[in-house]
Amino acid sequence: MSTNNKKRPNPIDVHVGSRIRLRRNMLGISQERLGESLGITFQQIQKYEKGTNRVGASRLQAIASILNAPVSFFFEGAPGEEREAVAGLSEEGTAYVADFLNSSEGIQLNRAFVKITDPKVRRRVLDLVKALAAEAPLPD
Repeated sequence: MSTNNKKRPNPIDVHVGSRIRLRRNMLGISQERLGESLGITFQQIQKYEKGTNRVGASRLQAIASILNAPVSFFFEGAPGEEREAVAGLSEEGTAYVADFLNSSEGIQLNRAFVKITDPKVRRRVLDLVKALAAEAPLPD
């Protein structure tokens, strides 16, 4: 039996960790702050987010509570999930959105956008972004 398999994180653990990182970044919470709220080190948060350490059920419940998300959020789009694509998003689309929200620009845009409380202003911002995207030159 190979010992290399033991060192490879479980794909579900990696997925749950990436969703923890996504939600934490969406809220602008540091690894240190999340760790302090849980009574653990930021290094442990890093291990959870990388999937090298598995998050136990009670710890995941606590993380969900701190990050104001249902526990199911951390499993959405998990490998082996046999659901129809939600709202027309394929698995690749979901990964694209997650990558964007984990980027510096995505985090900043998300934080600024959620602070806009007027639905009409939010709609106008969305229309502006769509117009700018339509005008953007295609890459060579």
